Amino acid sequence: MRAMQIPGHIDPVPVPRAAIPRADGRIDLIGMTRDQLRAVLESYQLDPKQAKLRAKQLWHWIYNRGATDFQLMTDIAKDMRHWLEQRFVVGRPQVVEAQVSTDGTRKWLLRGDDGQDYEMVFIPDADRGTLCVSSQVGCTLNCRFCHTGTMRLVRNLTSAEIVGQVMLARDSLGEWPSQPEGRMLTNIVMMGMGEPLYNFENVRDALKLVMDGDGLALSKRRITLSTSGVVPMMARAGEEIGVNLAVSLHAVTKEVRDEIVPLNRKYGIEELLQACADYPGVNNARRITFEYVMLKDKNDSDEDAHELVRLLRHYKLPAKVNLIPFNPWPGADYDTSTPERVKAFSNIVFEAGISAPVRTPRGRDIDAACGQLKTNAERKSRAELDRLAEEKQAALG
Repeated sequence: MRAMQIPGHIDPVPVPRAAIPRADGRIDLIGMTRDQLRAVLESYQLDPKQAKLRAKQLWHWIYNRGATDFQLMTDIAKDMRHWLEQRFVVGRPQVVEAQVSTDGTRKWLLRGDDGQDYEMVFIPDADRGTLCVSSQVGCTLNCRFCHTGTMRLVRNLTSAEIVGQVMLARDSLGEWPSQPEGRMLTNIVMMGMGEPLYNFENVRDALKLVMDGDGLALSKRRITLSTSGVVPMMARAGEEIGVNLAVSLHAVTKEVRDEIVPLNRKYGIEELLQACADYPGVNNARRITFEYVMLKDKNDSDEDAHELVRLLRHYKLPAKVNLIPFNPWPGADYDTSTPERVKAFSNIVFEAGISAPVRTPRGRDIDAACGQLKTNAERKSRAELDRLAEEKQAALG
């Protein structure tokens, strides 16, 4: 929020960043809370009582009914609909390309108003449908096994762009009006492009819209935020958002994690696991998920599995470990662990009483699998990736 002048109002009023007029002079209402909708309407000289009523109506039509056309908002008078249409728009991310995998996974390449591209993925299963949502254009972390990490960080996505991904998916799946029963889209994971905790405010504000019971109405227990270990923001995420936590662990020794998850050089494994133990609301019924990509001869030995068990026990962490077969991409330095090695690793963790399922790769044929999201096909040399990693580490301090 910041104070800015909106046409038709004498004094600056607090409005969301999303309320900057577009090229056509209209303001996009997506991403606004009820209070923000009311403030914007008042800035156009609607009296407070009428602004409050219209904000309530708009909220319902935008977030519960999925309407993008003011003329469909039938409980608003026709002249008021015309008035709204002249000044506002209910937008969606621009779809550059939509792909469907042979396994039913869907991937969208989306474009912001500034021409920057980002992606989202929908993964259907028999008992659920999970939307993988991006939080940034590019990524600042440069994890060496991740294709997205080879991109430069361009910018954070706005709260409107984040919630817009959910609304676009609802459009595509035909799931308006919003209701809890019979949905295909049942779960959200903040595991797309970017590190969510480096865009905390926008992610928080977007997820609050998603969780609002009068709008998109998705339970916080159906939402998972994934972080590579931005330790200082983890407790705040638990307190202010309260969704499930997933941690991209991927290694159990400093040497290996420093290599494949460079953020480990700033926030080490012990500090990260203590932050997990302190995460608000963690208990046996609400475990932390640890993501662990299986890299051949790098982090997949029996010794690694036993050390993983030791660490989780030491920090008394209610945990589930998702074992992820490495999804190859052009120029990657790593190979996928053999199925036999993955099974042996999983068995060791299971025998210790910790759930360790092996994630089935989805959407590989359209580069929609875990770690494969990238909006361009540019290939970078290892030297270039190392240089980018050094730049990013310097920026992190």
